[in-house]
Amino acid sequence: MSALRIAQAQINPKVGDISGNLELILDQARRAHQAGAHLVTFPELALTGYPPEDLLLKPRFLMDSMAAVKELAGKCPDINLVVGFADADPEQGTCYNAAAVISQNRVLAVYRKKELPNYGVFDEVRYFTPGTDCLLLELGGARLMLTICEDVWVPGDECEVCAREQQAQVVLNISASPFHAGKLDIRKDIVARFAAATGSYVFYNNLVGAQDELVFDGGSLCVSPLGQTLACAPRFVEDLQMVDLELPPAPELPSPPQRPMVKTVRLPLPAPEPGQPLAPACAPEMGYLAETYQALVLGTRDYVSKNGFKRVVLGLSGGIDSAFTAAVAVEALGAENVTGVTMPSQFTSNETRGDAELLADNLGIQLITVPVAHIYHIYLDELKDAFGPGAPGVEHENLQARIRGNILMALSNRFGWLVLTTGNKSETAVGYCTLYGDMAGGFAVIKDVPKTLVYELAAHVNQSAGRELIPASTIERPPSAELRPDQKDSDSLPPYEVLDPILKAYVEQDMVLDEIVALGHDFETVREIIRLVDINEYKRRQAPPGVKITPKAFGRDRRLPITNHYRPGFDRRP
Repeated sequence: MSALRIAQAQINPKVGDISGNLELILDQARRAHQAGAHLVTFPELALTGYPPEDLLLKPRFLMDSMAAVKELAGKCPDINLVVGFADADPEQGTCYNAAAVISQNRVLAVYRKKELPNYGVFDEVRYFTPGTDCLLLELGGARLMLTICEDVWVPGDECEVCAREQQAQVVLNISASPFHAGKLDIRKDIVARFAAATGSYVFYNNLVGAQDELVFDGGSLCVSPLGQTLACAPRFVEDLQMVDLELPPAPELPSPPQRPMVKTVRLPLPAPEPGQPLAPACAPEMGYLAETYQALVLGTRDYVSKNGFKRVVLGLSGGIDSAFTAAVAVEALGAENVTGVTMPSQFTSNETRGDAELLADNLGIQLITVPVAHIYHIYLDELKDAFGPGAPGVEHENLQARIRGNILMALSNRFGWLVLTTGNKSETAVGYCTLYGDMAGGFAVIKDVPKTLVYELAAHVNQSAGRELIPASTIERPPSAELRPDQKDSDSLPPYEVLDPILKAYVEQDMVLDEIVALGHDFETVREIIRLVDINEYKRRQAPPGVKITPKAFGRDRRLPITNHYRPGFDRRP
């Protein structure tokens, strides 16, 4: 029997920080060695960070990535490593999503990813050439096979066939699988299917951390040949997960091999004994609201810190969106690093102003008050000749929002604070937001959170805290932009309980008008919502990035043309 201890280092690298990522890998490799691991894996493209995007088009970046692998090997004599990096063949002009196998100060082999995802947020075909060979590792009499992310997601692909034909006992998979709510269950199903199809243990090591719009939630897995989850690492945090396996000697391979594109590398078994056997463990499961909230927190924390900011500022209107955004910011950064700004006008009610003050007190954050009514009237005085006669319209409403945006950006410039915007996915979808006003800022925390979900998450915040962080009156009050007397969101939009399912069908599920109406929605309502979504694409292109938490978010996920006249079914009537 072979007794192996395999470690999965679930780390949070920074895109482009090759030297910093190398030190992070070294630190975890030393920890794994001290814990008696025979082999430790690191996530996909751990040395470069994921996704590096057009950095991969820079020849020097690829050279630095390959040089870092050699430097890493020179510093790791005592443990076997599998590390993701960007590989290249300068003569062929090709680039590969690769994994280096490092042992005894040498790079013994390089595996190149075979299956390149090119959907949703993935653009790997733009950058990478697919690999051609499978790679087997012999370790302590056991047979392991190396794969990268998508290699185990495609039923019946070459990796699955190779693992089955070559009777791999363990499949190592290094991954960078971004989060959306419910994604962990999908991963478990995918990995369990591959394990059952190949009769192997699958070690699925997932990246953790945030990069721009994407959040990687970790949750690295070990799955048995029967599809049973033996171990699952914590989510949204770095972790070093270790699993002990007792394996029989690897069976003899068919001779000659049925698949000649298979390479085999023998790894030494490190001297340290693993010590007492480890009992496999699974981190506590998270519900839908808990995992979504933690994704927003991690996405905000990493975006702020990785971009060199320490403190954030946001407008507090007394409404649910800004209140929830502030709660996320405090959880991510600490109350001492969050400043709220209340900017009352003549249309601001005493209730919303009081709620903003109560929220700031509950969260323990600084609150600055900058009234806008005087500034607003100065603008109107200066614009009266240009505007000419006529009743005030939307320009008066948007002017207030833009004044507030200017104030927040002025504070940002003065103190170096990052401005958080507070618009939700429902508003962003239909353009119920002001360009250069409430859309002005550096990061849109709840950009991908539908309004109905904002309410659920706000209740989750209070329930988790065991007290009322977000005032109950904020949650219960009908939403309003408060840009004109007695204004309500429902004056311009259907109730959010009606709006959000239609948006989900159109934006996330790519359904068209008649298909959405067939779900039981009103024809004219659906028609108008689709029209609003389409004509506001130009606004969304100018919005700051925000955390992706749904299967399809605005931004990398959904790339519709701004000039777009495709609206099937619009010319008919029910």
